[in-house]
Amino acid sequence: MIVVLVVAAGAAWESPVLELVGAHAGMVVLKRCVDVEELLATSTAGQADAAVVALDAPGLDVTAVDVLRRHQVRVVAVGTATEAARTRSSRIGVDALLDVGELDRLTDVLEHEVDEIDDVALPAVTEDDAGEGGTGRILVVWGPAGAPGRTTVATSLAAVLAARGLCTTLVDADPYGGAVAQQLGILDEVSGLLSAARLTADGALEARFDTVQRSLDEHLTVVTGLPRGDRFVEVRPGVVEHLLEVAAGRGHVVVDTGFSLEEDPAGDPVGRPGRNALTVGALDVADEVLVVGTGDPIGLSRLARALVDLRERRTSAPVRVVVNRMRPSLGWSERDIAGMVEGFARLAGVHFLPDDRGVADHALMTGTSVAPGDSELARALVGVAEVLVPAPAPATPRRRERRRLLARRR
Repeated sequence: MIVVLVVAAGAAWESPVLELVGAHAGMVVLKRCVDVEELLATSTAGQADAAVVALDAPGLDVTAVDVLRRHQVRVVAVGTATEAARTRSSRIGVDALLDVGELDRLTDVLEHEVDEIDDVALPAVTEDDAGEGGTGRILVVWGPAGAPGRTTVATSLAAVLAARGLCTTLVDADPYGGAVAQQLGILDEVSGLLSAARLTADGALEARFDTVQRSLDEHLTVVTGLPRGDRFVEVRPGVVEHLLEVAAGRGHVVVDTGFSLEEDPAGDPVGRPGRNALTVGALDVADEVLVVGTGDPIGLSRLARALVDLRERRTSAPVRVVVNRMRPSLGWSERDIAGMVEGFARLAGVHFLPDDRGVADHALMTGTSVAPGDSELARALVGVAEVLVPAPAPATPRRRERRRLLARRR
């Protein structure tokens, strides 16, 4: 017996589907769900085998499909089988797409597990597909709690790369509420990150990526973050990874993240994201991670614990430490601090930024980045950027394989 759940979202095909399934001796409709949220909640009982869902039902996205599959529920989407519909079906990963004019085939699809979208799966990503920006690197700026200067470092690195004529996207992925827009003086009533989340759910982010960005100059764009920390629940798992890969297809990407890597201990049976999923997702697709800490005793203690946490996550990307607000009055040399932090993780490098509150305050009050500029702090940040992106280089095999995996997941 095949047990079926149905979400028609008000579509006229609901009654014919109920009649078809009800007339089949080996099938039964368990429930007519009002929406996708109810569908996900019902699937957790483990009694259903398949779900017949309207392709345009709100909330039907890659995360919802993943939740259903974890509970052994196959997904058959019903809609008008246009090329756009087939592309979206492929992106969100449903098992079959059935045109509304072919409902008589529904029982065969449910019974024989026919996969109707194999032949329209997305093509493998190639370097030509990425265009001129296909060599972009994803640079994730992370660090412990205590405001060590993650946003200052991220905005400055993005500005330095853009000043070199490199197409650069700055992404605010802090799940506790974005600060990039405020720091750069961007008056934006619409969050770029939330817009990206909605477009990802519709399978339209690549085509409409320009609409989620704010252009600051010819080479620098910004995807603004969450207007409030409590809205992290609107960004489902997989969104930030997809966003960063799309942005990397246009050029280099600098990401400002949160501080915590802890997972939600309670979990969520219907696939709502944990608060720190944005940070963890960004680290998972990073080409290089910059861990920002401060050179004082409290900052170094937090930095050491952060490096241990990052090591335990087994992040595959190279890790660099940026020690911010370095000053002679601390009594430690750069060599002393480098020796300490290198004992907690295998690092690609340790960089030091001088404490220059005047320059930092001026940048904050004028809505600009610290670098590029003539200050000692700006020159230090330029040096970090030159190490991270010495020259355009082709995507690595690891990046190409990761893109293929993400394409299959979508």
